Amino acid sequence: MRALWVWMAVFSTLALAQTFEVASGEARYRVREELLGVGVADAVGATKAVTGRVVLKGPEAQGEFVVDLRELRSDQARRDNYLRQNTLQTDRFPTATFRPKRVEGLPNPLPRQGRYPVRVVGDLTLRDVTQEVVWEGEAVFGEEVRVSLKTEFPFERFRLVQPRVPVVLGVENRIRLEVELTLRRL
Repeated sequence: MRALWVWMAVFSTLALAQTFEVASGEARYRVREELLGVGVADAVGATKAVTGRVVLKGPEAQGEFVVDLRELRSDQARRDNYLRQNTLQTDRFPTATFRPKRVEGLPNPLPRQGRYPVRVVGDLTLRDVTQEVVWEGEAVFGEEVRVSLKTEFPFERFRLVQPRVPVVLGVENRIRLEVELTLRRL
């Protein structure tokens, strides 16, 4: 009987949920483009307008992270305006939303310290399209949790139109997204 109580105590400890919220963060996109007179380079836009919360219970995750796409900025105001008006249509779809379902690679129970490679699986919504995506990166546990993740996909996966303007000779059909988050335990 005592063994049963010990196993129940261990199981209940492992099943405890922990909640985290974004203390600070940055979301970025990278798209390789070829510009007239410049050559091939990555167009990079970023925003610190990231909010969200996640509840982790073993590998299961529930929550929501929101990025305000109207705040994306690159080194070119014309590129930013084009993306807001045409590609992302931020007047109709001002945010991107990610709802995690699973976090793979973390020990259970969650650690207080350490660096762990992770895969985060969940639903990403861009404009009016939701698709499951897999983010890969790492989580560094300490007083707060620092998370760095990347994913990539072709434009058409979210029905996005590749930019086509006279000074851009070509845009690779691959969008790379990156997030850097600092999460605090609640």
